[in-house]
Amino acid sequence: MGGEEESGFEPATGDGPPAPGDAAARAASVRSAWAGLVQIRRLANSGRSDPESVPAPWELHRPVRAVALALEAAGLPPSAVGPSGERTGKGYRVTEGAAPGTVRVEWLGPAGSGAAYEEESELPRCVGALRELGWTALLYRGPRGRRFLEVEPPAGRPDGR
Repeated sequence: MGGEEESGFEPATGDGPPAPGDAAARAASVRSAWAGLVQIRRLANSGRSDPESVPAPWELHRPVRAVALALEAAGLPPSAVGPSGERTGKGYRVTEGAAPGTVRVEWLGPAGSGAAYEEESELPRCVGALRELGWTALLYRGPRGRRFLEVEPPAGRPDGR
């Protein structure tokens, strides 16, 4: 999967432009990428009673990509950024977290979009989607009272750490 990062499917992190092409084609690409990740989970976690409910080692080495794919596959909208860096879409934004192997999820949008008000209802939806997939997602309040999630692998991770 190494070359895929440069040229293949890229999950929406909320820091790029809106996905090119039509929504149906993007949804099909997301479904295909998610099905591939589920298969990786089945193979990597084959000794577990529910191998699909725990992140695979591949995900733990690429947590931003894995969390972004999980959120997009759950049907949550990503934010987007225009060519000059302005926020153009309202939704989740996934970035590296403060500690190695963690991810930060915020709910952002253009000025006046109401994203700051929606984060109270939308971030818990992100928590639900991520916890169902075996991630630990904790809700925090940051500067100016804005909420965000800190996402990390579950205790007793499949890579033994």
